[in-house]
Amino acid sequence: MKKQFILLLLYLMWGSLGEVAAQNAPQAFSLRQSIDYALQNRYSLKVNRNEEEIGKAKVGEIRAMGLPQINAGAEVGNNFIQQKTLFDPSSFGTPSELDPFVITPEQLASGQPIVLNPTYSQPEPQPSGGLQAISFVQPYNGGLTITGSQLLFDGSYLIGLKAAKTYTELSRKTTTQSEIDVVEQVSKAYYSVLVNRERMELLRQNLTRLDTLLKQTQVMFDNGVAEKLDVDRLRVSFNNLNVEKQKTERLLLLSENLLKFQMGMNQNEQLVLTDKLSEVEVDVEKANSSNFNYSNRIEYSLLETQRDLAMLDLRNKRSGYLPKLYLNGRYGYIGVGRSFSDIMSIRAGQDNTTDRNYFDFGYVGVQLQVPIFDGLLKHYQIQQSRLTLENTKLGFESLKQSIDLQLAQSSTDLTNSLDVLKSQRENMELAEEIARVAKIKFQEGVGSNLEVVTAETDLRQAQTNYYAAMYDALIAKVNLDKATGTLLTK
Repeated sequence: MKKQFILLLLYLMWGSLGEVAAQNAPQAFSLRQSIDYALQNRYSLKVNRNEEEIGKAKVGEIRAMGLPQINAGAEVGNNFIQQKTLFDPSSFGTPSELDPFVITPEQLASGQPIVLNPTYSQPEPQPSGGLQAISFVQPYNGGLTITGSQLLFDGSYLIGLKAAKTYTELSRKTTTQSEIDVVEQVSKAYYSVLVNRERMELLRQNLTRLDTLLKQTQVMFDNGVAEKLDVDRLRVSFNNLNVEKQKTERLLLLSENLLKFQMGMNQNEQLVLTDKLSEVEVDVEKANSSNFNYSNRIEYSLLETQRDLAMLDLRNKRSGYLPKLYLNGRYGYIGVGRSFSDIMSIRAGQDNTTDRNYFDFGYVGVQLQVPIFDGLLKHYQIQQSRLTLENTKLGFESLKQSIDLQLAQSSTDLTNSLDVLKSQRENMELAEEIARVAKIKFQEGVGSNLEVVTAETDLRQAQTNYYAAMYDALIAKVNLDKATGTLLTK
């Protein structure tokens, strides 16, 4: 039993360690996977999607205004000071008095029906006692009521439904715009990491090659073949290259952290990029934007939706001149009582003719509201909405000009970046060849150490220029994709 318990404990510990190792394992991402991860995990996008849900809820809110509105209520109250009314008894006149009459013994003994003919006389009017205060209110009253209303006609209701749906579309497009921004940020951060990693690998190779050359030169100096100046020059170059490598390592770490941030990833998680810089294609044909369609840009689509909202708002303001029609109904019970226990004892049966204290009531009717004069309020509201719509329409021309400028600039930037990249690639290849030949000449004793140091310095500068040009070309590619509206494809 003890052995089985130990085995079970070891199994659980092994499973826990496996889970921890799985959690700490590096995650591999291509550029497409990084973008997909960011679209799912960026907090700003989660906020935008919540705004979409809010827009959908607003549609339901406006739709609910056209559905029946039913409410129920109950009330019990104590009239601790009962309202009284002044009453003049003389307003009802003086009551008539029955004159005296006599039934004789003979009439009683005859056994025949006795027919009476009463007479009345009007007494002398008595002096009025003045007004008297009386109350028609019981100490306690209560009520049970259910009310209902139904909107039959309201010009702004249907327009409000359309506006709410258009607002939902605006929220969705706003989310798409935020997603495009995220794709741009992730792409640029991803390319930055790729370039820095490639540059870092090249610096390691250069450092290894220079270290080998330094050791060989030290041996040559020890054997009296080379001068100490040759060793010192190479050591200075080695130290400078080592410092540059350390700076690049810090820059690489910073670029990786930036990529994690843009992806919405925890900074403590490890990240592995699967794409290679050599696999990235930069197509120069994309610089041709002759077949561009403005509708591809989310900003243009957003402006179209804003124009639709402005038109609906204008129609809504104009519908304020139309009448509104409602169907209303009420049904309930009202009761009275002399005490709290009496009012809480509900006696409301139709057959109760002795001590009933609750009586029902009902009402159904149609309410018509016709606007007549509002001090020109709607007139000025319509004027504002009309000008807002006009401004929105004017925004299309301004946006088109801005898009045209972005297209021209991004196309020019990409073309120039590709030309620079081609030139820097040739320069780097030449610098590599020069450094290789200078090293061979120095080792064969037909070249100077100064040539080697100069060639290595030129090579490092050519490599730096090449990778800077590569990064600029990649950024220009992303900017052009955004300008043409093709950066985010779903």
